[in-house]
Amino acid sequence: MSGQREFDIVLYGATGFVGKLTAEYLDRRGGDARIALAGRSTDKLLAVRESLGEKAQSWPIISADASQPSTLNAMAAQTQVVVTTVGPYAKYGLPLVAACAAAGTDYADLTGEMLFIRDSIDLYHKQAADTGARIVHSCGFDSVPSDLTVFALYRRAQQDQTGELTDTNMVVRAMSGGLSGGTVASGIEMFSTVSADAEARKAMNDPYTLTPDRAAEPELGGQPDIRWRRGGEVSDALDGYWLAPFVMAGPNSRIVRRSNALLDYAYGRRLEYGELMSVGRSVVAPVAAALATVGNAATTAFASRYFNRIPRSLLERMVPKPGTGPSEQVRDNGHYTVETFTTTTTGAHYRARLSQRGDYGYKATSVLLGECGLALALDRDKLADLHGVLTPAAAIGDALLARFPSAEVSLETTRLD
Repeated sequence: MSGQREFDIVLYGATGFVGKLTAEYLDRRGGDARIALAGRSTDKLLAVRESLGEKAQSWPIISADASQPSTLNAMAAQTQVVVTTVGPYAKYGLPLVAACAAAGTDYADLTGEMLFIRDSIDLYHKQAADTGARIVHSCGFDSVPSDLTVFALYRRAQQDQTGELTDTNMVVRAMSGGLSGGTVASGIEMFSTVSADAEARKAMNDPYTLTPDRAAEPELGGQPDIRWRRGGEVSDALDGYWLAPFVMAGPNSRIVRRSNALLDYAYGRRLEYGELMSVGRSVVAPVAAALATVGNAATTAFASRYFNRIPRSLLERMVPKPGTGPSEQVRDNGHYTVETFTTTTTGAHYRARLSQRGDYGYKATSVLLGECGLALALDRDKLADLHGVLTPAAAIGDALLARFPSAEVSLETTRLD
């Protein structure tokens, strides 16, 4: 396909906040990749290009608009990979997925919207598999750290011949940054749908809502997204800590379970996966964990049923707007560290620790998305022989692990026993 296409990567949505950051990253890390910038406004795209380095000044500009599918079709036919930051994806994403699936073009996005991903699977997985397209959702902070730490643990246990993964939990140990306007807008779209549709609420609560075949999944219980635990219940390395629910556990956990299913349950059919965040080990930590759990549960329950009763104009005044973001200083000073713990079927205990400098919602996310796009375009000999609607681990797991060190994404696995 690479010899038949004009571009290796088209960055769609390059004028948005994360889009600009991704363009800057591709300018630094793209090497000789053939890259183009795409979006609705040619003038704004030209302004973004002018802000980049000398090499990027020759990048072509493509006019494309989600409201005009023919422009998306033409864009997809020109390139090997489309990297998109245009959300909310439930509102704008499916026409581009359709264009890429039809053209046999690989695709990477930043979505954490479970219902959009489910629609993408139902509508376009078979077609993408037939045309050889890889439609890879959730290529940012949602859900690369989750997906790739579990994949790395699987590879480590496979190397050590210590069996399959069982009880596995990601714990956010530290994070500094801000929630992006795009993420908030995606959340608004999702809860608007869920509060109006009982079937959508049911899908949101199913731990296997993104699975390729629901009937084939093992019955391991509800695997709740909202829970609190003592650290020692997860790993001896966390003894004394208290753990509260992590706000993105819902979409992240379902991406991990879909990865396992797409990889023919290589992680193991007894894999149970959850996500939490550390609230420390002080005397008030258990209270903080309990309050966070109750608050998270109450907010989710209310939003799932009554969100549409909140005036949209009020919401838009209260939340950051799409396309906005923090200052360069805040982005540069941000960071996060996650640790994923697992126990294998032979009783071996492991930890995978992933950390990144940069604000998780913007700078770090643009690095992850950029590397996913570059892996799809340039590392095709390292990609899994899978096509259709995929996940980062299932599509580009090994290629991404190989790219992490030079991208200053630290990921190490440690045996704890």
